[in-house]
Amino acid sequence: MAFIVQKFGGSSVANAERIWRVAGIIAETYSEGNDVVVVLSAQGDTTDELIEKAAEINPHASKREMDVLLSTGEQISIALMAMALEKMGLPVISLTGWQIGMLTNSDYGNARIKKVSCDRIRNELDKRRIVIVAGFQGINKYDDITTLGRGGSDTTAVAIAAAMNADLCQIYTDVEGVFTADPRKVPNARKLEEITYDEMLELASLGAKVLHNRSVEMAKRYNVNLEVLSSFVRAPGTKVKEVVKLEQTKISGIAKDTNVARIALIGVKDEPGVAFKVFRELARHKINVDIILQSIGHGDTQDISFTVAKSDMAQAVQSLQEQQEVIGFKELSVTDKIAKVSMVGAGMVNSSGVAALMFEALYAAKINIHMISTSEIKVSVLVDESEADRAVQAVHAKFFGN
Repeated sequence: MAFIVQKFGGSSVANAERIWRVAGIIAETYSEGNDVVVVLSAQGDTTDELIEKAAEINPHASKREMDVLLSTGEQISIALMAMALEKMGLPVISLTGWQIGMLTNSDYGNARIKKVSCDRIRNELDKRRIVIVAGFQGINKYDDITTLGRGGSDTTAVAIAAAMNADLCQIYTDVEGVFTADPRKVPNARKLEEITYDEMLELASLGAKVLHNRSVEMAKRYNVNLEVLSSFVRAPGTKVKEVVKLEQTKISGIAKDTNVARIALIGVKDEPGVAFKVFRELARHKINVDIILQSIGHGDTQDISFTVAKSDMAQAVQSLQEQQEVIGFKELSVTDKIAKVSMVGAGMVNSSGVAALMFEALYAAKINIHMISTSEIKVSVLVDESEADRAVQAVHAKFFGN
């Protein structure tokens, strides 16, 4: 007998037919003698629909009240799933984030988990019940409902698995595992049998939508046995682990992120402390910066370019323009018609020429590169948004064939 945490995404429980399919998977796991905790996301597009409803009433609603609203989507899912399992004659109970003691900080809309109190879940498992938990949500020290941000149900599942030393945490999605690229955009993308935590974390952070990056970060920290698999096709998925079998390929995957905006400060004073003033201002507004490029000075000025999330673009531009005299730049240029294309692979660290092959592929496809960022296991480039899919296909073909 094992203790298994299973998480099912919104597409997996989008309607009655899919709920029954997932109920069958849960029932099979339980019938094998396992203790089972199930974490669910909101059905289909429920979260987007709730956001639209809020906008009809108050487009500037507080984040606290938005969390109260958005948390209801997961509660619908867990109640319906519990009803399905009840009808199958199985012992089951549904629990919200606050009922299981998912304690978070008070960063409404993007809360961080501080502690998971496991007593309620353990008590229910001792009664041989299947425990259905609402993902994406928790409670803070003020007893207010909080949400963990988009993709937060993955993090809920991994947090429970880590806190309770689960034998396995399975993340069920609408694809069969982790692929070398998005199989919906690259038809010949290959499913990986396994991938390292570091590679998966990079892919998740760079736009791959299979796993939430914070869930991978937590899985790595607590060495959670993680598997990504499909709720639609009964087949082995992709294992996410610390060390994988050595393979010939140096690249594990290609990812695309269109949630990117580039800001350029032109004619910045070429003197110490300017970069500090720029990024201190952004940090003051909790704006994360990704790729940074500082040009060599020409005369007494230089240029600084960097990327932020599209959702932070307006705030970043406003705050920098308000500080133009303090920072000392002549002009600000901004665009959100760009995308970040990245290749990730632990094998790159000991292999020369990998980046050159990526650039060769983009050159052959006549795709212009605007900015480049590298680390030991990834290379990212900025390209025009309209060229992003073609760029992914070109780089994938270079490393994995057509």
